[in-house]
Amino acid sequence: MEWPLRVGLSTAHEQHQPTKLLEFAVAAEKSGFDSIWSSDHFHPWFHTNAAGGFAWVWTAAAAERTKRIQYGTGVTCPLFRYNPAIVAQAFATLGYMYPNRIFLGIGTGEAMNEVPLGYSWPGFKERVQRLEESIRVMKLLWTKEWVTFKGRYYNLKKANLYTKPEKPVPLYVAASGATVTRIAGKYADGFLTLPFPENHYRDVLFPALEDSAKSAGRDPSQIDKAIEVYVSYGSDYDEALASVRCWAGTMLPWVFKYPIADPREIEAHGRLVGDKQLTEAWLIGTTPEEHIKWIEKYIKLGFRNLHITSSSPNDIKTIEMYGKDVLPYLKTTYA
Repeated sequence: MEWPLRVGLSTAHEQHQPTKLLEFAVAAEKSGFDSIWSSDHFHPWFHTNAAGGFAWVWTAAAAERTKRIQYGTGVTCPLFRYNPAIVAQAFATLGYMYPNRIFLGIGTGEAMNEVPLGYSWPGFKERVQRLEESIRVMKLLWTKEWVTFKGRYYNLKKANLYTKPEKPVPLYVAASGATVTRIAGKYADGFLTLPFPENHYRDVLFPALEDSAKSAGRDPSQIDKAIEVYVSYGSDYDEALASVRCWAGTMLPWVFKYPIADPREIEAHGRLVGDKQLTEAWLIGTTPEEHIKWIEKYIKLGFRNLHITSSSPNDIKTIEMYGKDVLPYLKTTYA
């Protein structure tokens, strides 16, 4: 199957208050973006000038403000603060209200969203087991009636969703390594990942996705390959670089592994990250051509669903620039 090229926009609830993000969503639809991927956090990745809106409430409000653009999370953790049955109910309701416009992205989560609510932060193995079990719970509730399920972590006793969408909500599983990628291949409609060196896709992620899909009797080409791309745009390079500095803590792999939940602590550790590390992960581009080139490399690797995380000095200007210069070129060239 040849997927059509789609380009979406991230709405980072960590960085902007929800009313500002509504402006971005309306502008994104007007500019020709295909989708909105909303972050879903309890705590943000940094403390200074941070925000913390609730993604599900915001998604309904944004869908009401727009007519065409699709919405989903990038990503929800259905393991602790959200019981997977409640996630299933929430997104079934959104899918019913906004047909063909809702998707759900899920992953193994981060401690900063769970520990503040009193949950312990288990090791990776348990979180993977929980993720797989949560998918089974959600899929059962979306497609069956009066579900009884007894799992290791989650149980249902004659549970029924009385509001179901006509079609199940597309499910994306986010992964950066082979273990969770295999879960995507087994269950998901889409696979979501992040920027890595090219060989990581070729040698690790794509083989794991293909092998697990085939083992489950699925056609790997039917699984949508999606990726998040980080950019900052502005006429002044230094100003555009400074605008991504707030995300420096996310450059440190151990903040994902260990139970670090205080945004002030994450921000403090982020000060150890240099500009070189930031510019390796983020495009600091002052021209549309730089942004096109940055995105094209992921399209050529096989991704047909890309969403742009912009941390620009002026994100409305970035959205409008994409609508005028970047999206028309990409849609024409890679249709």
